[in-house]
Amino acid sequence: MPPAILLRLCAGLALSAGIGWLAWRRQSLSRGGVLGAILIGTAMFGFGGLASGLSLIVFFVTSSLLSRLNEGRKRDLQEKYAKGSRRDFGQALANGGAAAGLAVAAALAHAAGDGQLTGVLLCAMLGALATSNGDTWATEIGALSRTRPRLITRPWRQVAPGTSGGVTGLGTAAALAGAMLIGLTFVGLRGLNLDPEGWQSAGSALTVIAAAEVGGLAGALFDSVLGATAQGIYRDPARDMLTEKACATDGQPHPLARGWRWMSNDWVNFLASLAGAGVAALIRLAAV
Repeated sequence: MPPAILLRLCAGLALSAGIGWLAWRRQSLSRGGVLGAILIGTAMFGFGGLASGLSLIVFFVTSSLLSRLNEGRKRDLQEKYAKGSRRDFGQALANGGAAAGLAVAAALAHAAGDGQLTGVLLCAMLGALATSNGDTWATEIGALSRTRPRLITRPWRQVAPGTSGGVTGLGTAAALAGAMLIGLTFVGLRGLNLDPEGWQSAGSALTVIAAAEVGGLAGALFDSVLGATAQGIYRDPARDMLTEKACATDGQPHPLARGWRWMSNDWVNFLASLAGAGVAALIRLAAV
């Protein structure tokens, strides 16, 4: 293994472990979430470089801060969500697993001397990360919207706040901003030449930002489409409401209202990040 990658792996392990520990102390991550963050952070730093790894930190820090935003107003929505603001192992992998895998693939392509494939994979990695960041921003900030969300598959229909597949103008704008931040962060850090390779094969600054912004927004919207169609949504008879939670607190299964049982919120997030990665890769290919 090249010394540069080995050094970054060690630095990524130490940094992600430290951040994971702090997040656990602040109750932003469960113990499993800490393990997931360490695995993803180490891979992103070691194989994706410092610019990629620090972009991951931007995602994690901003999403953690936003989850604390106006908690009192969002507390009533928590019963609808499968999981709370404390991320577990599954959530960590669902949000960062695709980006980490693409970072490894980009490093392998770079080692093989294929600059074209390296650039496409780097942009795909940013598209996956931008999707996760944009979707998190849309969820956390969109929950504060004063207008009722509309179902993305039937925009003429208003739905209750917190409904899977519901979108608002504020949430969509937040998704766009969150996705753009990932692209701007990567471009800014790449410009400092923090990585020996420079990752210049990702393309121009405009290409990278467009890949992250468009890919991230597309992935976030695809997340909403899956939430409105395929995601497993259950009925809670005790509260007479729809929820993402498959079981009550006492373990009693909730009856399935729509969607597929296996299509959990974690699967929705993971598939959406792949969709965002695909769109970002297409943008990089079109820029050639």
